Amino acid sequence: QVQLVASGGGSVQPGGSLRLSCAATGYSFSRGDCMGWFRQAPGKERWGVAAINTVIGSPYYADSVKGRFTISRDNAKNTLTLQMDSLKPEDTAMYYCARDPVRSECSLSVNLYTSWGQGTQVTVSS
Repeated sequence: QVQLVASGGGSVQPGGSLRLSCAATGYSFSRGDCMGWFRQAPGKERWGVAAINTVIGSPYYADSVKGRFTISRDNAKNTLTLQMDSLKPEDTAMYYCARDPVRSECSLSVNLYTSWGQGTQVTVSS
């Protein structure tokens, strides 16, 4: 059974950093699936932040986070990470990790991801 557990959220001031982790069990990153990070603010739709193929790499980012966020994976630990730097108040949201087991070329389309973690809250405020 596939399970994704996200952690690492918290409250930071603007300009600060956070590192999110997603521990995956029930399958191996050696499959070469797409893994992504998504976020959803209250009253807003969920949308893709970053995605990566767990074997090929080739990270892909939403324009609003390019140069500030870095997605990576540790295949030995079956863990996905999102390093978030230079955080802004508009980054405040619940962050989710997710898996697309079908495609090798990754997308940020929410509908393509079929397994989801429980979410971890990120709050950026002074």
